[in-house]
Amino acid sequence: MAGASLLVLLDDIATILDDVAAMSKVAARKTAGVLGDDLALNAQQVSGVASERELPVVWAVAKGSFRNKLILVPAALLISAFIPWAITPLLMFGGIFLCYEGFEKVHHSYVHRKDKKVSVADEQIVEKSKQDLAAFEKKKVQGAIRTDFVLSAEIIAISLGVVSQSSLMSQFLTLSVIAIIMTVGVYGLVAGIVKIDDLGLYLTQRKGEGTLVKIWHKIGFWLLAAAPYLMKGLTIIGTIAMFMVGGGILTHGIHIVGEQISHIAVMAGELAYVGVILQAITPSLLNALFGLIAGGVTLLFINAGLKLKQQLS
Repeated sequence: MAGASLLVLLDDIATILDDVAAMSKVAARKTAGVLGDDLALNAQQVSGVASERELPVVWAVAKGSFRNKLILVPAALLISAFIPWAITPLLMFGGIFLCYEGFEKVHHSYVHRKDKKVSVADEQIVEKSKQDLAAFEKKKVQGAIRTDFVLSAEIIAISLGVVSQSSLMSQFLTLSVIAIIMTVGVYGLVAGIVKIDDLGLYLTQRKGEGTLVKIWHKIGFWLLAAAPYLMKGLTIIGTIAMFMVGGGILTHGIHIVGEQISHIAVMAGELAYVGVILQAITPSLLNALFGLIAGGVTLLFINAGLKLKQQLS
């Protein structure tokens, strides 16, 4: 009798694991786009630190990401069970935050280029200050963890939608699998991206005179030449991804805007020759535009609030 009960238990466990594996695949496909944005954003967020500090910074952000998941997975299950109506408003708030962060980066970059008061010598002195470098690194890590929290919340919410009709155990296991795979995969790739220049340097220093060594040298020099452009490109892509993801969250929550974007995409798809391509990229472009506008409006409100606070104090 005990043996039969054990077999039934093992069969139940196997069934749950099969369901979790199947739902994890579905959730992974649905969140693939956000994962791509997450990769670009986090590679951009940890760029700019000293070479010897790149991996420690990535590790610090990865640990922060795991802490985010430890908060988000139980919170998502509790919200889904007791106040499911709160998921959309919370995601909308996260979307606004992403748009604001993206616009603030663009604004800061523009103001920094216009500001001529700081000389090159002064900037070099600041860059050599260990205290300033430590503060810069800490700010980078905190910013990356904040951004990761919003993107992780969206991924968890999308995954939760896939498993909403399953048992609580299946929901928990599926969300946990997605959270672990997402964190390990994204930050493993981020670590590889930020160390491309070191890989290139290693390949250029390989000893020997053979054909294979010469090929490695050429690859190494190519990686060294491409690394700065890659990181600069990821900075641009990461900022655009903030608007795309944040704007996408907002347009999805504001149904009338989302419907209009879908309608425009369908109309674009009816154009000859380029219709298929336009229909595919139009939603992303319009989401990014909406996110850019939302970020600008949010920054204006925040700056106005800060000025009002200063006047009242």
